[in-house]
Amino acid sequence: MAERLVDLLRHGETPGGARFRGRGNDPLTPRGWRQMEATLAICVANWTCVVHSPARRCAVFAQEWAARRQVPAAMWDAFAERDFGAWEDCAPSAIPLSDLTRFWEDPGAYDPPGAEPFATFQQRVLDGWRALCAADEMRHALLIAHGGVIRVLIGAVLGLTTAALPLLEVPHASLSRVRLPTAGGRPSLVFHGLTPFADGAAA
Repeated sequence: MAERLVDLLRHGETPGGARFRGRGNDPLTPRGWRQMEATLAICVANWTCVVHSPARRCAVFAQEWAARRQVPAAMWDAFAERDFGAWEDCAPSAIPLSDLTRFWEDPGAYDPPGAEPFATFQQRVLDGWRALCAADEMRHALLIAHGGVIRVLIGAVLGLTTAALPLLEVPHASLSRVRLPTAGGRPSLVFHGLTPFADGAAA
């Protein structure tokens, strides 16, 4: 059986700076669009399909880029970002430091008020991942999603605890690659965080 790969691309910059966007539907900025184009331009790959989050910051780019490449694109609700409840659209500086510290120390042990429970979010994402991995026709999928989603997926591949997930940096428009087993065994991380910009920010 031929090798199978899944590439994980985080969306680019959105307006308003660093915020807990979650289910917010902000578009990409022009710079965010260029960031994603630049990352995909330096990674030469024969993607056979594009799977994306329903959020506009992922979906609009995914659909347009897939149309240009003449590959199928599909929206999967499983890969939507977590709903952060009362923290939605808040900058970190607007959140009490004690609560923010508890969240970053272990997002699996502290849920923001009104948020989608982390266990529910994690299960949703991993259910989608298992379905994607079982789709044999997707020989090399490009998954365009969010920082939280990508952390959960890479954490599952590497067997990380939830407390370790915040230690995985996922810059805007960064790309990671997972190799799927073809005859038993476990997925493996080929590379993580590929971007042509040291800080994930294009000019």
